[in-house]
Amino acid sequence: MPIYHSIVHLIDKKPDGSPATLHASNGELQESSTLENLLLNLNESYNAKPNKVWGYFHEESGAYPFSGWLKSYLEQQISFIEFSKQATEHLQKLMTESNLSIGGYVLVAHYQQGMTDYLNIAIVHHTKGVAVTDNLEVTEAKHLDLAQLHLAARINLSEWQHNKQSKQYISFIRGKNGKKVADYFRDFIGCQEGVDAPSETRTLLKAFSDYVEDEDYSEDQTKQKTDTLVGYASSQARLGEAISLDELSELMNEETPRAFYDYIRNKDYGLSPEIPPDKRTLHQFRRFTGRAEGLSISFEAHLLGTRIEYDESSDTLLIHQVPTKLKDQLKRNTK
Repeated sequence: MPIYHSIVHLIDKKPDGSPATLHASNGELQESSTLENLLLNLNESYNAKPNKVWGYFHEESGAYPFSGWLKSYLEQQISFIEFSKQATEHLQKLMTESNLSIGGYVLVAHYQQGMTDYLNIAIVHHTKGVAVTDNLEVTEAKHLDLAQLHLAARINLSEWQHNKQSKQYISFIRGKNGKKVADYFRDFIGCQEGVDAPSETRTLLKAFSDYVEDEDYSEDQTKQKTDTLVGYASSQARLGEAISLDELSELMNEETPRAFYDYIRNKDYGLSPEIPPDKRTLHQFRRFTGRAEGLSISFEAHLLGTRIEYDESSDTLLIHQVPTKLKDQLKRNTK
């Protein structure tokens, strides 16, 4: 992973309402295996977060200056250090005004992954741990707590620069610290929400369900295609990448690789060529589960409507072809 530039600044903000103080670094981080591992771990933690929002920049203005500074840096009008300081000073100001954060280390990194350029901005904190010394004694040690990542954003610079119609080149975490905290970090980036990942994922899954029904696939074929879709989409989610309808269509049917893609276009589901995956929606699609008062039911989603029928009016579930082991147990207990 080529790392073009990276830097860490510190914003000291106490929870007592006092103003935030900036301790800016005057030098970039030197490229090393430690730095590369840090970014790899940061990306891994970021990708694992299920509650991300996707969007695009507001027009540059006094309220949303970040994109202007970023553009000046990319056009080499200002240095990376200058850009990062301007951005962090703006973040410091918003922290003081909002009185919602306790500050932290602000990591800014411009790097390449695959053929794509990204900019990551994350606020991280130290946590206490335990290490073993060379003398085989235990000692307290501090390290960056990347698992507790609540304020972070990633900008797909390549898409921003080359796809002016895109509304999903920025993603940021909508963390557990509350909507106001997420909103002030969103405003710092100058991001407006452009794509509703859960809604887009649900629409994709609805299109898939319609497709396999219209094509009258067998149960085995439907299961295989369901596994292909969920497997590919989940893999993209782990990588922090969007679902490509082109790629998904090819994976689902190598003989007619455009079939699913053309089906979606002809039916006009309104889906973009690339869709940000939502992990929770994907997980729910794979299985239906329920448990109450000693009863536990779980089955794969594609069985609904074939081997399993639900009648909402009578609130009953009808199961065809009861599993052999369960059937044997039932027979033994009815004799």
